Amino acid sequence: MHVRVDYGRISEAGPDRAAAEWLLRCGAHVKFLDYTRWNVDYNALPVGPSRKYKIEAVDATDSSIMHIGFPHFNDLKHLRSLKLHHCTYLTDECLNSLHYLEDVLEDLQVTSCGDITEKGLMSLHRLKKLKTLFLCDLPAVRDIHSTIETLRSALPDCEVTYLSLEGLKDLKKMKDLKEIDPNDFKDVK
Repeated sequence: MHVRVDYGRISEAGPDRAAAEWLLRCGAHVKFLDYTRWNVDYNALPVGPSRKYKIEAVDATDSSIMHIGFPHFNDLKHLRSLKLHHCTYLTDECLNSLHYLEDVLEDLQVTSCGDITEKGLMSLHRLKKLKTLFLCDLPAVRDIHSTIETLRSALPDCEVTYLSLEGLKDLKKMKDLKEIDPNDFKDVK
């Protein structure tokens, strides 16, 4: 199964290449340091010395990543941004495994992941380098406000943002609005 960690492959190709292969096979997108384009195709991974390419960002939207593959994040020294959106198999154990990135990860998004609870979110307190944490649509979290406050206290240098599902729906509605004419508001004081 392609989701398990192949330590032989990590030794052979290096941690970034092996992680990129795992992530792409699971449907995630990978951005390498000093590259402008996202790599979305396993067969289009850069050629050349594999240890040359360092993962800078991961977009795991709609991917099938799961906890048994998270050790791939170990020894990734340049991964600054991770987006976990609508990851069906994402669990608290996955978030707990982000400790592999505690010295590098700066931006994290966890949205629309139905199995994430307070326990998983609380494990993020170890990510002391985080600058931004964006959370939205986490239905298994029972007390999001208390969890957010605890995370803000534990991560004082991190901007922790939570958008409720209702707020998300409002934003989607706003996208459907046509451009607003400022003249419509000329009589408003």
